Amino acid sequence: MTAAIRPPMRFSLLLLPHLSLFPIVMLLVLAACAGTSEIPPWFDSMERLPIKTVLVQGHRIAYLDLGTGPPVILVHGFGGSMWQWEYQQASLSAAHRVITPDLLGSGLSDKPDIAYTPTELIEFFTGFLDKLGIERATLVGNSMGAGLAIGMALTHPARVDRLILIDGFPDHVREKLTSPLIQRALDTWAPVWLVRLGNWLAGRGPTETVLREIVHDPSLLTPMVIERSYRNRTRSGFIAPVMAQARNLPLWEEGLAKRLGEIRQPTLILWGAEDKVFPLSVGRELHGTIAGSTFTVIPNAGHMPQWEKPDLVNPLLLNSLQP
Repeated sequence: MTAAIRPPMRFSLLLLPHLSLFPIVMLLVLAACAGTSEIPPWFDSMERLPIKTVLVQGHRIAYLDLGTGPPVILVHGFGGSMWQWEYQQASLSAAHRVITPDLLGSGLSDKPDIAYTPTELIEFFTGFLDKLGIERATLVGNSMGAGLAIGMALTHPARVDRLILIDGFPDHVREKLTSPLIQRALDTWAPVWLVRLGNWLAGRGPTETVLREIVHDPSLLTPMVIERSYRNRTRSGFIAPVMAQARNLPLWEEGLAKRLGEIRQPTLILWGAEDKVFPLSVGRELHGTIAGSTFTVIPNAGHMPQWEKPDLVNPLLLNSLQP
């Protein structure tokens, strides 16, 4: 899970009776239905990296594409975006073609009104690979992005060379979550418009709260980092895809989660020792389920060790990518 939304429970009772908010609600709904937003020319990170776009099934996907060599796809998690891989770009692209998309419904990519089922996301991801001319790649996924990587490995095994799974994605997700904050976000009963309204009114505070849940070292959460995550969380159309993916967790459990033991690609599992979302025991269980996998613990790291501890994670990634 990555920085996404704060559940709007307190807003539902507080705001619904106030009809004076109706114009605000309508503006938010209209904004969510607006056309595609502009894509900035540069990646919002510590480095100036050009952003590319490609149309997949008629929808625009924003992505980074650096280096040459065997392709490696970096897949962000729930409610996240490409910035969560900013510290892997230079290191991995020295010897590999490193592609980092904002997934459909996330970041700078289009957010169409679709169901966002696991099957849809897998087939869309396959179409993305086709558009970029990639027959086979290593998939590196964090949190729910690891779930998409697993889905690709099980559904299109010939397209996946190897897997690197970082803090996710297990079976029985809701039972194994240890973050009350993320659990409430997944379980919210509120309609999309109300969550959108709460998200708009809440400001930057909830963004920092979520980041503190997934990043172990709070000193890394500078004002720039919080602001960038806040901008991602308040992009037009952000809420509906996030909620749709949360609602579709039963489809993950009923299908792909039951097949974790069928994975045959070489698999490296990395886990933050201080992960508050999925504890270390979940990583060890996943390791036991995937035959032949390798399991490594990243000390003093939370749910995004690739961002929090790149000095430890990048050498492990490079070693795993060796032929």
